[in-house]
Amino acid sequence: MTLFSCKPLSRSFNLFTVCSILLCCILLNFSQALAQQVSANEKAQQENKAKLSDVQKAIAKQESNIFNTNKARAKLEKQLKQDDLAIAKVARAIVEIEKKQKASTEQIKQLGKKKQKLTKQKQQQEQLLAKQLRSAYSTGQHDYLKLLLNQEQSEKVQRTVTYYQYLNKARIEEIDKFQATIAELLQITSQHQEQIEQLEQLKLEQNTQEQKLKSTKAKRSKTLASLGKKLLSSQQQLAKLKAEENNLNQALQKLTALIQAEISLTGLSKLKNKLSWPVKGRITNRFGTRKQGYLKWKGVMMSAPLGRQVHTIHNGTVLFSDWLKGYGLLTVVDHGNGYMSLYAHNQTLLKSVGDRVETGEPIALVGQSGGQSQSGLYFEIRHRGKAVNPKHWCK
Repeated sequence: MTLFSCKPLSRSFNLFTVCSILLCCILLNFSQALAQQVSANEKAQQENKAKLSDVQKAIAKQESNIFNTNKARAKLEKQLKQDDLAIAKVARAIVEIEKKQKASTEQIKQLGKKKQKLTKQKQQQEQLLAKQLRSAYSTGQHDYLKLLLNQEQSEKVQRTVTYYQYLNKARIEEIDKFQATIAELLQITSQHQEQIEQLEQLKLEQNTQEQKLKSTKAKRSKTLASLGKKLLSSQQQLAKLKAEENNLNQALQKLTALIQAEISLTGLSKLKNKLSWPVKGRITNRFGTRKQGYLKWKGVMMSAPLGRQVHTIHNGTVLFSDWLKGYGLLTVVDHGNGYMSLYAHNQTLLKSVGDRVETGEPIALVGQSGGQSQSGLYFEIRHRGKAVNPKHWCK
């Protein structure tokens, strides 16, 4: 037993132990590092999820804001339409009252002249009757009965009686005329007074309507201000204008399909540089210039004060007379041979669908309907649905 030593075994055992310990340490460190990495990954994932959730919430909020804004704009645009139509109704009522006032004033003037003429006629008849009475008295007509009973000088008596009868007949005729004049004068005086009272009533009614118009305009201004707060991005504004333009085009296509050609409507082809502009005003936006993005003006925008008359450029038939989104109160006139003229943003419309209009006839009043902040007229000329430059027709 002494021939063998235990040292080599002990060294091997120690080396194995050290290796095992080192391996355990390495495994432990690896496990800890792996655990830390897993923890870090989980934390990163949680942070990313939280960020994604925040982004999704932000997107959802933005979509909700856009939806609410569009919903609010739609509501305000509907209110704006109602305000525009209310203003149009009151403005048209004022126009009708002014027409009645003008007619009443003219009638008062004519009745006044007739009254003056009848008064003068009455005075002349009074003088004539007085003259006849004096003549009858001076000739002794008060002895008429005595003369009839006188049997002497029959020829002289006959001549005198005939003369008296002539005077009586003339006097009776003048009295009848005088009575008729008095009756007509009383009637004219009564009518004159009625017209004066009616004119006063019309003035009161006009004042009421003007106050109502003022109130309605103030309401519209508030609606417009609220609408202005719901700002649209450039892309949204472009989409809005495009939709409004498509809406107009669709409406015109439907109207074109309904047009029945009239022999008397010859179109505008021979009237280049001969027509008058529909309203006196400065052109603020010209045909073909940039409107928004790639959209261009299909007509002209003319600056003019509220209430100024809008005249049709040529005779034709009214095809459309109503409120249209983006254009407000709009009138479209068919001139024949595929030619149309459009008048938009009016305060009120004076003609209805189917009405025949003549060149220069008032068809509307300048306004700012359809969401305009300034008063003016938007004017287009179209041929077979395609917009053409109005400057080539109007001088």
